[in-house]
Amino acid sequence: MNDDTEYDLDEVNATRDAEAEAKTRAENRAERAERAERMAREGAQAMAEHHAAIKAMDERTVRLRSLRLAKEAADAQAKAAEKEAKAAAKSSAKKAAPKKTTAKG
Repeated sequence: MNDDTEYDLDEVNATRDAEAEAKTRAENRAERAERAERMAREGAQAMAEHHAAIKAMDERTVRLRSLRLAKEAADAQAKAAEKEAKAAAKSSAKKAAPKKTTAKG
């Protein structure tokens, strides 16, 4: 082979290597961009799920708090009614009891 042929082959190989390297870099950039887009999409979905979970927990907390307060109010009302009934029973028992009379004799 002569020197011109070797130089031409080296130049062709160098061109092919440069083209292959450029293609690889472009593919890598495309993969990175695709991965970044996928991660952003998944991140947005995860945040939406996170916010939905927080909202659901807040709603449950409000519901359970209102149930607890209603139960406490009903218990307090029942206790007051029971206390009032006991007081009324005690009062009527005092009125119904006969008075002791002492016999003089």
